Amino acid sequence: MEEKSFIVEVEPSKPAKEGKPSIGPVYRSIFAKDGFPPPIPGLDSCWDIFRLSVEKYPENRMLGRREMVNGKPGKYSWMTYKEVYDIVLKVGNSIRSCGIEEGGHCGIYGANCPEWIMSMEACNAHGLYCVPLYDTLGAGAVEFIICHAEVTLAFVEEKKISELSKTFPGAAKYLKTIVSFGKVTSQQKEDVEKFGVAIYSWDFMSLGENKNFNLPTKRKTDICTIMYTSGTTGDPKGVMISNNSIVTLIAGVMHMLESVNEALTVNDVYLSYLPLAHIFDRVIEEFFINQGAAIGFWRGDVKLLVEDIVELQPSVFCAVPRCTMEGGVCFLSDYIVLLDETFDTWKLRNMRNGFKQSVASPICDKLVFNLVKQGLGGNVRLILSGAAPLASHVEEYLRVVTCSYVLQGYGLTETCAGTFVSIPDEMNMLGTVGPPLPNVDVCLESVPEMGYDALSRTPRGEVCVRGDTLFSGYYKREDLTKEVLIDGWFHTGDIGEWQPNGSLKIIDRKKNIFKLSQGEYVAVENLENIYSLVPDIESIWVYGNSFESFLVAIINPNKQAVEQWAKQNSISSDFNGLCENTEVKNYFLGELTRIAKEKKLKGFEFIKAIHLDPVPFDMERDLITPTYKKKRPQLLKYYQDMIDSMYKNAK
Repeated sequence: MEEKSFIVEVEPSKPAKEGKPSIGPVYRSIFAKDGFPPPIPGLDSCWDIFRLSVEKYPENRMLGRREMVNGKPGKYSWMTYKEVYDIVLKVGNSIRSCGIEEGGHCGIYGANCPEWIMSMEACNAHGLYCVPLYDTLGAGAVEFIICHAEVTLAFVEEKKISELSKTFPGAAKYLKTIVSFGKVTSQQKEDVEKFGVAIYSWDFMSLGENKNFNLPTKRKTDICTIMYTSGTTGDPKGVMISNNSIVTLIAGVMHMLESVNEALTVNDVYLSYLPLAHIFDRVIEEFFINQGAAIGFWRGDVKLLVEDIVELQPSVFCAVPRCTMEGGVCFLSDYIVLLDETFDTWKLRNMRNGFKQSVASPICDKLVFNLVKQGLGGNVRLILSGAAPLASHVEEYLRVVTCSYVLQGYGLTETCAGTFVSIPDEMNMLGTVGPPLPNVDVCLESVPEMGYDALSRTPRGEVCVRGDTLFSGYYKREDLTKEVLIDGWFHTGDIGEWQPNGSLKIIDRKKNIFKLSQGEYVAVENLENIYSLVPDIESIWVYGNSFESFLVAIINPNKQAVEQWAKQNSISSDFNGLCENTEVKNYFLGELTRIAKEKKLKGFEFIKAIHLDPVPFDMERDLITPTYKKKRPQLLKYYQDMIDSMYKNAK
């Protein structure tokens, strides 16, 4: 029987011509075969999203946080849509009282909280550019963004005031007003006022009392936010997102969820903990606001995240892979001892045989996996993973034990996050990012120098996206915009491979290619994806250069797996010691060789030497971006001595 496809062809392929590579057919979602979903009536801007929900659902719960009772965290305390709206109007009037007019730039700096959303909505109300500030972009990034985006007023989390103060005197050229989400100490006031900057507590909203500034007319083409992307090299780039990008995305996501009978309702609850400074969480929260649903905020401490989940009882949970691992699988380890592998295997087999997740094994769900579900609050029905690939075995495991749909998505800041997402109950989409959302066209462009052919039997090439969700350009960097936005198509730089069912697999990165000394080209990201199939590997960085004939790797091993293997092989040591142990290293080399042979890799693609680092690649050492992408130049700099040693000892 022919496999069902979730895409339809809308334009034919194009052969290579005049030095330009060939281009595969243009596809779109099967849910948009008769055209993209029409715009939602009356929805022209991000302000309309909020305003219309206030009109429709004034008494619905909107924003919630845990209140402290006698020094202990209590239940979630909620503000309604109308209550939030009233504060937003006050904040907006206060911003305008500072002399900031339509088109002005306001920064927001801090962890997710109700004040973050209220500040954002105040910007939306008055046609101001909302510019998230975040320090994980590296030292000096906050000052760079303030100066580059010419931010004149910044809202800031109370505990981030001292960090913001470090941007002076440089940032004081543009930044004239700071508004704390909480209090301001006399020392903080003194520290910033000497640079000619005014600072207010959250009582700032009283500035706009008895003032009623008219709200400007918002257009779809207006920019609502400039989001600075981390990138792996160079200065952060300011991605300009228009109102149209976000409202178009919302219409597409709504249509897709309705098409698979998973529409969001006013009863849905979302846990807000992924940074609002990133497009992924921003658009999800806009979507929840559009539905009149509830958003509960975490307390900002990953160690307390599980407690917040249990108390909030969210129905939708979003994560990037490391959070999925740390906040999900590792947290679930408390329950894993209770899960007999037989139950896991039985349910998984039924799901692979076409049974829907909800009916694959109701008895196992009730007797065993319900423990896990309750550990996630008891109401989770959708878990969405994005920002980086989720290992297939982890995705498969989560689908079985959480009793909810685990969907993997793909998108960039430049595509307003949502571009692809997998479909519930489609097990053959495991390890893919699913088909396109029904608001974009997608094609693959051949990359001959890497051996990727968009016209081959298994089409592979650079993923290119077209549609109204695309960004409006890089702020003040028209040169960079022209490099990636060509004839209406955004070139993502990611290499994709179409699957027979219309889902896409991200297999490589266009620029991550180097040549070994014997002249062989290595597509390193593709290799890392293959070697990551070894279950005992959390993360791997593969390295080679044109002066060496073979590859080496730095591996973050799974602590639990290493300790278990050591116990079975009578090796006694702590985790750090095990990572230095020759037998443990040989075990990992053996596993890498096994997977390389299984996947029929070429001899030069085999890894000949490894170093096991017990400390995961992290932002503190500047080894990864905030979205967990590897910063290869920084990895090389950090591990240079280890790389030199591996090459010396392996020869």
